Amino acid sequence: MSDRITAIVLAAGRGRRMGSRIQKQYMQLAGQPLICHALRAFEQSPVDDVILVCGPGEEEYCRSGIVDSYGFTKVRAVIPGGAERYDSVYAGLKAAAGCDYVLIHDGARPCVTDEIIRAAIDGARQYEACEIAVPVKDTIKVADADEFAVETPPRSSLWAMQTPQAFAYPLVYEAYRRFLEPDADRGGEATSSGTAASFGRKANVAAGSANQPSAITDDAMVVERFMGRRARLIRGSYENIKVTTPEDLAVAEVFLSRTSVI
Repeated sequence: MSDRITAIVLAAGRGRRMGSRIQKQYMQLAGQPLICHALRAFEQSPVDDVILVCGPGEEEYCRSGIVDSYGFTKVRAVIPGGAERYDSVYAGLKAAAGCDYVLIHDGARPCVTDEIIRAAIDGARQYEACEIAVPVKDTIKVADADEFAVETPPRSSLWAMQTPQAFAYPLVYEAYRRFLEPDADRGGEATSSGTAASFGRKANVAAGSANQPSAITDDAMVVERFMGRRARLIRGSYENIKVTTPEDLAVAEVFLSRTSVI
């Protein structure tokens, strides 16, 4: 029996830096909602199925206006995300139960390619944890609280993270469970006042831990911190940009025009 591979595509962000009343994942890019480009890349990839995580209350629009309208047959579930990115990832991981490997992708990266997806899948199979990334081109400075440069790390050791990040499913699921439900193994105390995830976050913050949510910025960090497993860096593409500002939309359209995606 072959491995089952699921992609979780995150589309629950608010996109405040776009300066638009329309959430960026639904803004038009090359004649289609931005999120369609990422979904199409996974639709045409070796991935078996897709979990689309959207903002609460947007499920019906995503099903009818995105999945059905554009014929994405691999999207088997559209589910609501949470208040923070890690909440949305954990919801997606729960919905992906039963797969062998999982790819976690930001829907705001519309220029992801089949080559990148295949590389992530291969990396997950070989290393169990990998993340798409590119070496930084610029010199990076570390600043203090007053915005004075205090350190210049060697550029040769710095990489800019992208998505998808890919993992053996049991590894990343257990990492998120330990992160967001640290007391779940102690008789369910975490559910007595709100959700287990909320309880877990409060416990981490109260302890002043480096594992508190504000210190976690990507999925590989969760695996590193809670499972002690390092992720292998898989070289991606400088064109696999995250659309964050209006200028990024114009750049992404240029990149997409060079491929067969449009």
